[in-house]
Amino acid sequence: MKKAVLCLVALICLNCSDDDNTGYQPTSMPLEIPQIFSNNIIPPVIPNDNPQTVEGVALGKRLFFDKILSADGTQACASCHSPQNGFTDNTATSDGIDGVFGTRNSMPLFNLAWNYSERFNWDGKALSLERQAEEPVENPIELHSDWNEVIQRLQNHPEYPELFRRAFETSTITKELTTKAIAQFERTLISANSKFDRYSLGQVTLSEQEINGLDIFLREDKGDCFHCHGNPNNPLWTDNDFHNNGLDSVFTDLGLGAVTGDPNDNGKFRSPSLRNLAYTSPYMHDGRFATLDEVIDHYSEGLQNSPTIDPLMKKINEGGVQLTTQEKADLKAFLLSLSDPSFINNSDFQD
Repeated sequence: MKKAVLCLVALICLNCSDDDNTGYQPTSMPLEIPQIFSNNIIPPVIPNDNPQTVEGVALGKRLFFDKILSADGTQACASCHSPQNGFTDNTATSDGIDGVFGTRNSMPLFNLAWNYSERFNWDGKALSLERQAEEPVENPIELHSDWNEVIQRLQNHPEYPELFRRAFETSTITKELTTKAIAQFERTLISANSKFDRYSLGQVTLSEQEINGLDIFLREDKGDCFHCHGNPNNPLWTDNDFHNNGLDSVFTDLGLGAVTGDPNDNGKFRSPSLRNLAYTSPYMHDGRFATLDEVIDHYSEGLQNSPTIDPLMKKINEGGVQLTTQEKADLKAFLLSLSDPSFINNSDFQD
């Protein structure tokens, strides 16, 4: 009888210490969808196995800014994705913990939950936001760490096990749960309060120059920008698709082609959003253009032909769309109206 009682007590104690039987439930935290989005585009993509929660977002934010993910504790995700720079950085390509620079520009992070194809990175290699968060940790040019070591550091940390328990109902930390938390935070990085957004909602007016710039942007006989970057009915300002936009006649980086193995995809890269251009220089997948003026000059008279040039580059034989100096200035004014100062100053996105 005494033996049976002891066994029962032991079983009760075991159940009490089981992470999955604490009774704690994370608090649901649906994304706050901006009116300009709900008016024009379909709802965001939220995985069924990673719903947004208050605790998950808080954990993901802490992980995003924590240098514990790097091998030597000197860099974090935020090192290359700074809030002040629209969650990118201000160098053509980024250097990792060993001072080695990569070959691609750090992509800005915002409105990621509306990437309906779920293909991330410049080349579309990452097939979900959760998977995208995995690679930089072990990339030898970036955080140059090891996931097993990262998990061990997190597990031995005085606070992280409890934070994971609150977010995921278990204090056993895994790579999968770590990247889920980071993805939850990244999905909250929503930018939808630019001057042009407020104009679209009837709250402010645009200048004559900005209106002229929008016209140039939309006209096929002028800027012809809307095919890849949308129009006022697509407030993402990108199609999130992959294009060869005439940067090179010979490729040193195959882009999507290196992922698919299809030579017809060589030189194709994902169209970035035109939002927040005031903060996200330099531009293009390799950061080759330091200024927005250089970007506009490229499309005006700098296009390079190649076998995979996108058919949307209809002026390739003339080298570009051949804008006048005034048209370039007007187009630039419109593009800058898509920048959102409240996004880079949002305290919810700061460390």
